[in-house]
Amino acid sequence: AVYAMTVPLLVVSATRNPRWSLPLFVSRRVVFHTTTVFAAGIYLLLMALAGYYIRIYGGDWGNVLQIAFLFGAFWVLLALLFSGQLRARLKVFLNKHFFNYKYDYREEWLHLIGLLSGQQTTIPLNARVIWALGEIVESPGGLLWLCDDAGSCQWVERFNAPLTDLPDVTRDSSLLRFLAARQWVINLDEYAEAPDRYEGLTLPTWLTGIEDGWLLLPLIHEKGVLGFVLLLHPRARQELNWENLDLLKTAGMQAASYLAFQQAASALAEAQQFEGFNRLSAFVMHDLKNLVAQLSLVAKNAARHKHNPAFIDDAVSTIENSVAKMNRLMAQLRTAQVDTTPESETDLAVVVHDQVNRRKGSRPQPVLELLQPEIMVLAEPDRLGAVIGHVIQNAQDATPPDGEIRVRLATEDAMAVLDVTDTGVGMDQAFIAERLFRPFDSTKGLTGMGIGAYECREFVRSVGGRVQVESEPGQGTRFRIVLPLADKMTDHRAQAAT
Repeated sequence: AVYAMTVPLLVVSATRNPRWSLPLFVSRRVVFHTTTVFAAGIYLLLMALAGYYIRIYGGDWGNVLQIAFLFGAFWVLLALLFSGQLRARLKVFLNKHFFNYKYDYREEWLHLIGLLSGQQTTIPLNARVIWALGEIVESPGGLLWLCDDAGSCQWVERFNAPLTDLPDVTRDSSLLRFLAARQWVINLDEYAEAPDRYEGLTLPTWLTGIEDGWLLLPLIHEKGVLGFVLLLHPRARQELNWENLDLLKTAGMQAASYLAFQQAASALAEAQQFEGFNRLSAFVMHDLKNLVAQLSLVAKNAARHKHNPAFIDDAVSTIENSVAKMNRLMAQLRTAQVDTTPESETDLAVVVHDQVNRRKGSRPQPVLELLQPEIMVLAEPDRLGAVIGHVIQNAQDATPPDGEIRVRLATEDAMAVLDVTDTGVGMDQAFIAERLFRPFDSTKGLTGMGIGAYECREFVRSVGGRVQVESEPGQGTRFRIVLPLADKMTDHRAQAAT
């Protein structure tokens, strides 16, 4: 008993001391059979104790019950020893818990990431996925299927595989249902010999008929099937175990994340194209709304002032200006882009004076203060005028009729500074920071589109300027537009060109 208690302690001490440990290698087969014999001995010992207990306390039938119990226990042991499923599970248990792994996972993972990220090759990602997964099991190539939004999978790529036209795999197919439920690596050779091991799976004949088809690996992303890869047979035959399959499944998940990122990037690029078109449409509609407002004002006053020559001249001028702007908007629609490119030097003083005069028909009337008769900037005049007119109109909308709006234009530090100050309702800092320049966010209900302030800021930035807003609730607002002077902008571009 003393020896039995001390020997395990000595064994533990010897294994912990590197000087006592011997570089011996024990094969998996030896460990497997030794473990089997040891487990069988423990089982027989326990059954013998149980039989001895029955014999002692079984009464007159003790001997009979003991023989029957031991006979049944022996047959149970034989059944367990010859059970293929039990042997397979025992092998997996021993390989996982008693042996070093087959792969150097650091090297495998670095190689996998190097291939997927394109650091080691420049071929497309779809082909890199097949290559990277095949490298794990020495497969020379394969085929890749990816699933669409409807759940069906289409063949999209081949790598070192024969060129062929393969049909789609529908969402309700047995293959996709099996991959989604089990997430197993399907061995086509094993499936051909024992299909009952893949219960509930029925592979299409065209898939099993692919030449050299070997492993069907699911690409799992966020618990869903993003697609699957069919790997071809390796040049040298090899047996697969739990380690190969676990590494394949894990690598498949990593590859699926790369493919999902590529799909997201493609969808984002497409969405950005639609966003650009929608933004163009919004800008055009905003300008059309302003033109309709001008023409509506002319039509409204035509009956009362139609005999006034000054009104007729002003009305004709307004209509001509509206037609010119509509032609420009049509040109923008044909080219599918908003024209914010500076074209020529523009007198900002003239533009501001014109916009102030246009807004004098609404109350409160803006008061103009020009500190310099001529201020030249490099900007497209129509867009610049539309932006300034919108700022003045916003000030009128936020100010009661008996309020005050002042428009001041001056130069400071080689910059043109336009201030539009009103005594209206004002805005708090949270609104300015979070909502004022957010597109399609309007406080005017159905009459506003919510892009005027955003368009103003983007246009001013495109010509090298900036927009500043100072406001307090109930105290009014000062909207400042700062633009570089034309000569300064020209010098800056000349230096950049050289």
